[in-house]
Amino acid sequence: MTMKGIKKQWCKISASLFFGVLISGSLAAQNNDSTIKILVEGRQFIFHAQTALPSTGSSRQLTSEYDLKVLKDSLISYLPYFGRAYSAGYGATDGGLNFTSTKFDYKASRRKKGGWDISIKPSDVRDFREYSLSVSDNGYGTLRALTNNRQPISFSGYISPRK
Repeated sequence: MTMKGIKKQWCKISASLFFGVLISGSLAAQNNDSTIKILVEGRQFIFHAQTALPSTGSSRQLTSEYDLKVLKDSLISYLPYFGRAYSAGYGATDGGLNFTSTKFDYKASRRKKGGWDISIKPSDVRDFREYSLSVSDNGYGTLRALTNNRQPISFSGYISPRK
């Protein structure tokens, strides 16, 4: 085989490998997108917080496991808080966003360019207004917490199926 023939064969093999990887990557992305869609629409996922982003001050990498569990019938929040509180309840010892709600409004809408915007408003938690969660098609997201008596705080992380 001549050098020209070897180059031609190599180009065919390279092109086949490239398109094979491209197609399998596209299928994996579609599969991941459908998984995220099932989790979001089914209200059955856990948001794992990896970084806290307070309104003032610097971001903080979270070394412990903090999460927000979204279930069909309950919302379980176990997240830290860093920032300014305008008032605290009498005898308050917990500075985090730790609560369980069984009465909450959940709205999920698909974004035009992919991903999801989710609004969660518990009605049975005192001094808490809303969680606003933006999730990409690959499952990474940003969670923003709005309360009545504290500065807003955001968390970056990812969602996963409920265990």
